[in-house]
Amino acid sequence: MSVTNVKAYGAPAADADLKQLNIDRREPTTKDVEIDILYCGVCHSDLHTARNDWGGSMYPAVPGHEIVGRVTRVGSEVSKFKVGDLAAVGCMVDSCGECPSCKQDLEQYCVPGFTGTYNGKDTHLGGHTYGGYSEKVVVDEHFVLKVPENLDLAGTAPLLCAGITTWSPLRHWNVGPGSKVAVVGLGGLGHMAIKLANALGANVTLFSRTPGKTQDALDLGAHEVVISTDAQQMKNVAGKFDVIIDTVPYVHDLNPYVGTLAINGTLVVVGYLGGLEPLLNTVPMILGRKAVAGSVIGGIAETQEMLDFCGKHNITSEIEVIKMQEINEAYERMIKSDVRYRFVIDMASLKA
Repeated sequence: MSVTNVKAYGAPAADADLKQLNIDRREPTTKDVEIDILYCGVCHSDLHTARNDWGGSMYPAVPGHEIVGRVTRVGSEVSKFKVGDLAAVGCMVDSCGECPSCKQDLEQYCVPGFTGTYNGKDTHLGGHTYGGYSEKVVVDEHFVLKVPENLDLAGTAPLLCAGITTWSPLRHWNVGPGSKVAVVGLGGLGHMAIKLANALGANVTLFSRTPGKTQDALDLGAHEVVISTDAQQMKNVAGKFDVIIDTVPYVHDLNPYVGTLAINGTLVVVGYLGGLEPLLNTVPMILGRKAVAGSVIGGIAETQEMLDFCGKHNITSEIEVIKMQEINEAYERMIKSDVRYRFVIDMASLKA
């Protein structure tokens, strides 16, 4: 298969800074769309993969799965895109297409496993996939998304991960007018959960450990802020919420939040992978038919639905735009939560 060599930024090893390097992109096949990348969001998953925090990272690792750009070439069988169109790519670039999940437009739960935009198995060139910290990307049409023309392109990039990660559970648990929704944690995921739940018509509350983020939460669309370390405030919202979106990315105690669920309510974990400490107390769950669940991104159809909804309501992420050459500093700042609320790379800085 013919390839094109392009500039990228990646980590050559787990203990090395990201630096400029070159990677191969396949020439578009009949069903492929080639995209000139204009902006790429920065996700915690990028950092974890670059540093092999989860194990299994393949090097050089070129992260980036919040991609927005413009179509430069299309294959002969492509029907949904033409040269010049705005386009986006999220966390997936392929799936089996045949399993029960894929047939239900739930490619994110592909039984054999979807192909990640980076650090996945490259079925075309061999080796592993490279992400959006690069000049261009070539992706099967099915996994390419249309971007509403009215949206700010840089602010749109994080919708491809942070946006869909919070949109999917809001939709699955039928959040709408009259729903009472709480969000745990105000970061890249949390601020999108507030914006989207508010636009869906829900009454939205932020759980925060300190009052410092109260005004930000209200400005983003929250109707109330509850300080989770304040016993009286927690008691005041006992049994209130239909859905809680928990975006905290590290181990923490879920039990206090379960107590704030209404009968039939569900707490959805979207930020943390791993064992719970302390153990989950099932008493309030059993006595109130309450649930603790998990969720990850969304399928392609659902992601397009989310983008269209954001276009209609003019919703984008709150971002800080950086140059590609500032990525290592951005990673260190991200570890310290020193960003409101998502870094986005202006990829023109790589092409210069």
